[in-house]
Amino acid sequence: MKFAEIPIYTQFAPVTGPAILGIIIAVLLIGLKKMLTLRNYFYMRFRLYTLLVISVLVSSCGEYEKLLKSTDYDLKKAKAREYYEAGKYAKASELFSQILPRFRATDEAEELNWLNAQSSYKVKDYLVAGTHFKSLIEQYPFGRYAEEATFLAAKCDYFLSPRARLDQENTRRAIEGFNLFITRYGASPLVEECKVLVRELEEKLVEKSYLNARLYYDMGQYKSAVVALNNSLKEFTDSKYREEMMYLKLNSLFLYAEKSLPARQKERYQDTLDDYYSFMEEFPQSRYSKEIQKIHDATEKFLKTGSSDNSVNIQ
Repeated sequence: MKFAEIPIYTQFAPVTGPAILGIIIAVLLIGLKKMLTLRNYFYMRFRLYTLLVISVLVSSCGEYEKLLKSTDYDLKKAKAREYYEAGKYAKASELFSQILPRFRATDEAEELNWLNAQSSYKVKDYLVAGTHFKSLIEQYPFGRYAEEATFLAAKCDYFLSPRARLDQENTRRAIEGFNLFITRYGASPLVEECKVLVRELEEKLVEKSYLNARLYYDMGQYKSAVVALNNSLKEFTDSKYREEMMYLKLNSLFLYAEKSLPARQKERYQDTLDDYYSFMEEFPQSRYSKEIQKIHDATEKFLKTGSSDNSVNIQ
């Protein structure tokens, strides 16, 4: 092997761990090419290049760890911006979080807070991002990022909103956030998107309310079912579940009356009959017509004779 075969630039390159390893690999490959079969040579070249890549990655991580421990905050700020522009948002976010207290009272503070919030948002850490956006709005309510931060804060709560069966606190917060945006920035092109998302979130609340009430009904807790169904019907007057919920309420009243003590039955059957007329007024051609008629007939029979028909099978 001749020295001239080694790339000339390596004689003047900065001496770093990966650079030294690269020189060694280059030398080995030149020697191995003469010693090994073609198949083995390519296999060894692959292994050596893999080693070089791993070395570069390890070296890069080491440099980032040193940066995190550095007390040069101007360097950290520059690197945080650099990572952000390169799309390395997790690294940028960690650096922004470190430097923000140092630049809190400067002209750059608002922008640094914005970039920090955006870094968390872009890695889909919506819980942290939402907190940062809301903090930014509190600190700079009339700042240059206030409008977009208000929208994205609500969007974070939207992404955190779980499926209907779970707690809907984030759903309600998202609705409040979007409505706040609509009120403050009525001329914004984002208003229509806010309205669409609010309708979607409200449907989830409707479904949650329905599922809660339905659970009481399925468990045979008819008194609680009546209360839950009544509350849901009042809160969500245009619910797509309205007809079904009104039927479940009527049937709950009937079953509750049927299972009551004799001294309370007449009053509760009368409540059932009153609810029957309310149902028929709103849904005269209901898909539950057969079941509704059975409830009516059994209720009328009790109110006339004082005895219930336990053979009535209504689900």
